[in-house]
Amino acid sequence: MTDDQSSIDPRPRSWIDKIAQVFSDEPTDKKSLLELLRNAEQDQVLDADALGIIEGALQVSSMQVRDIMIPRSQVVTVPADLSLSDIVELVTKASHSRFPVVGENVDNVMGILLAKDLLPLFSADSQHRFDIKDIVRTATFVPESKRLNVLLKEFRETRQHMAIVIDEYGSVCGAVTIEDVLEQIVGEIEDEFDVSDDSNIKKFDETKYIVKALTPVDEFNDYFKTKFSDQEFTTLGGLILQQFGRIPERSESVLMGALQITVLNADSRQIKLVKVDTNANHNSDSDSQLTD
Repeated sequence: MTDDQSSIDPRPRSWIDKIAQVFSDEPTDKKSLLELLRNAEQDQVLDADALGIIEGALQVSSMQVRDIMIPRSQVVTVPADLSLSDIVELVTKASHSRFPVVGENVDNVMGILLAKDLLPLFSADSQHRFDIKDIVRTATFVPESKRLNVLLKEFRETRQHMAIVIDEYGSVCGAVTIEDVLEQIVGEIEDEFDVSDDSNIKKFDETKYIVKALTPVDEFNDYFKTKFSDQEFTTLGGLILQQFGRIPERSESVLMGALQITVLNADSRQIKLVKVDTNANHNSDSDSQLTD
């Protein structure tokens, strides 16, 4: 077949042919690679979700643990000298699955407590001889400068889901989970706190509700029988921003009337999801902080 004949070949191109054409000009750096991928998405060679995952994977390779870790001040820890009943109360209130167990201070991390490991201890005999050292898992320590792609590989190899982050002096500066890393690649991972797309408010237990920050103020007022004004802000997130005077971090709380609002999900630009506790009288500290 001559060149002229090949140029008018009527056969439709396969998706492999299309990708080959996209990469006919080999990228020389990450910027040019991303440009090619985005052009491929515009030409419908890649779908938007696939492009997002690729971009996230490339981003992870250049990010460090310090970029996504939960800061030390927000990490919920379990003191090793607590009784079983006190630990159960703390774990239940925080609603997380893993907790660093500490000795005399946060820098003395003795291990990681998995909430599920408490379940076999509810018999009377087990409570009588309870020692948290018998159930804690070995803690993994990582420097805050570790690359996220390296950390993810280590999580997979060791089957660990949480690591304690230390600074250059060996002091604890935060914690990081495998979910934190994966969310940089695939986006936010839904859990039991997430609300379905067709609902803004989800009842979690007798006094607690999970609410989207984009919930209109009038809808929020109707549901909780409150009277917040929607003149200046039309969403719950706007009202919360007004209370803090800044974008709050995950797990920061504030009292709004008779309700305690705790931020469950937020980034550097906006609040996404909050927990509303209608039984706020038991905890009037508007600066209380809990952490995932």
